[in-house]
Amino acid sequence: MRKGQEKGRFVISLDFEINWGVRDQQTLDQYGQNLLGVRQAIPAMLALFAEFELRVTWATVGLLFFRTKAEMLAHLPEVRPQYADSNLSPYLVMDQVGESEAVDQYHFGHSLIEQIRRTPGQEMATHTFCHYYCLERGQTAESFRADLTAAVQVAQEQGMTLQSLVFPRNQYNAEYIAICEELGITSYRGNESSWIYKERSEEQQSLYKRGARLLDAYVDLSGPNCHTLDDIARQFPYNIPASRFLRPWSGRLQALEGLRLRRILSGMEYAARHGQVFHLWWHPHNFGVNIPQNMAVLRRIAEHYRYLHATYGMESQAMGDLATELQSRSSAVTAS
Repeated sequence: MRKGQEKGRFVISLDFEINWGVRDQQTLDQYGQNLLGVRQAIPAMLALFAEFELRVTWATVGLLFFRTKAEMLAHLPEVRPQYADSNLSPYLVMDQVGESEAVDQYHFGHSLIEQIRRTPGQEMATHTFCHYYCLERGQTAESFRADLTAAVQVAQEQGMTLQSLVFPRNQYNAEYIAICEELGITSYRGNESSWIYKERSEEQQSLYKRGARLLDAYVDLSGPNCHTLDDIARQFPYNIPASRFLRPWSGRLQALEGLRLRRILSGMEYAARHGQVFHLWWHPHNFGVNIPQNMAVLRRIAEHYRYLHATYGMESQAMGDLATELQSRSSAVTAS
């Protein structure tokens, strides 16, 4: 790192939703093992984060905060999204929710949230209250405001202040940023700048773009996707764009694992060398199967971060850390 150059930043954010991101029974049958395995994966990840002093943002669906179904039902917002595709609404399947986390590990996450809170350096953030889809037909600004208000309130009742947001399915909606600011959100995870990752509703997604994103995980199609602090500071709440999705280990694609890991490590090194931000993200349930293999990959990433920290001064920051730093810089400039 050259004298006077910014230090690189390594940001990690996790989309913590368990079953609230899954609607249909076929998908649940397919991912059921992942969803239950998250209860072994999260403690393993937390232990590794603590070992390597990695600060991580856990963007958590508000519906996971409760201990019982009665608590959950008492906190549901009155205004709810009326999606054209009713399968997207979790409110239509409330009869499937068990009475507590003890009997229903798909829909409750309070005990996992408590583990996260006890681990140093972990930021609790929001993934909206009901895994809200901001670009789907039938939802409105009014229902989004009600949803995010519910998420903020339940966190406050449990002693947490939510400052960071991850849009479910990365459906970033610029029209809702002012609402986020009103409710105390200081940063959100935006999408990579490449056309491959442009935000779209599910109806607008194409197999071509999905295929391009998959290929980009192994071959450099979109570049390192790193960003300078000056770029991030241009707007508020701060857009801290994603750099790379950490895809789960795949036995079917095992021969390409070296390419997938190299794609991530090279992006981290680019950020460290150039004083930029590298933002890695995934879902905890991605690690719910093949846990040893997935944790081995994560350890390699953590070890590379430790090397970059020692060599270039790279820092680990949660999204909220970065936003707080940028706010402090802005206040200092204004005061001067």
